[in-house]
Amino acid sequence: MPITLYNYYRSSTSYRTRIALNIKGVAYDVVAVNLLKNEHKHADYLVLNPSGGVPALKVGEQVLTQAHAILEYLEERWPQPPLLPKNLEARANIRALCQIIACDIHPVNNTSVQHYLTETLGHSETEKMAWIAHWQAKGLAAFEAMIKPIAGTYCYGDQLTMADVSLIPQLFNARRFECDLAPYPTLLRIEAACLALPAFEKAHPMHQPDAI
Repeated sequence: MPITLYNYYRSSTSYRTRIALNIKGVAYDVVAVNLLKNEHKHADYLVLNPSGGVPALKVGEQVLTQAHAILEYLEERWPQPPLLPKNLEARANIRALCQIIACDIHPVNNTSVQHYLTETLGHSETEKMAWIAHWQAKGLAAFEAMIKPIAGTYCYGDQLTMADVSLIPQLFNARRFECDLAPYPTLLRIEAACLALPAFEKAHPMHQPDAI
C-alpha cells in the first residue's frame, strides 16, 4: 500500500511524523508543501486536508491529518518497535508530555499565529519574539520537570517513546527563535542521544529534499 507524506521540511509537526515513520521502518514518499508560498492554502491541498495544515499522511486512499493522531495510528498499525510503554500510567504520562508540545507550545507559536500577531494585531517583531520565547519557556520548563524522575537515555528510561519524537522537533524550533535552552539540561542530554540515531538524523529538517 503506497504511503505519501505531505509535509514542509521545517514544520515541527512534519518533523515528528518523519521521525515516527523512520523508527517504525515504514517506507513513504514525500510531497513538499511550501508554507511560505501558501501551498497549504491551495484548493487541491485543502481537498486532502481541509484544515490546511501539515502534515497529511495518505495511506492508500485514506488521508490522515493532525500529527499526534498520526503518531497514534502508526503505533497501532505498526506496534513494533513500540513508542508507548506497556504500563498504563506510564502511557498516560507519555501522552501528557506529548500534549505539552502539541497543545501548550506549538499552537501558540505556529506560523498562522505569528502572522496574526504582526499583520492583524500590529505587534512588532520584538513583541512577537517575546511571545514565542514566553510559551517555549513555559512549556519546556514543565517538560523538564516532568521527565526528571523518569528520564534515562531518553525521556522514559532507555525506551524511545512518543515523548522523544515530540520533543526533538520542538527544540529545533526553539533554536530557530533563539530561545535560551540552558535551563533544560535534561532535555539537551536527551536531544543529543536522539540525534545520534539514524531515524532522527534522516528526519532532520536540513536533510529533506525541500530544505532551503
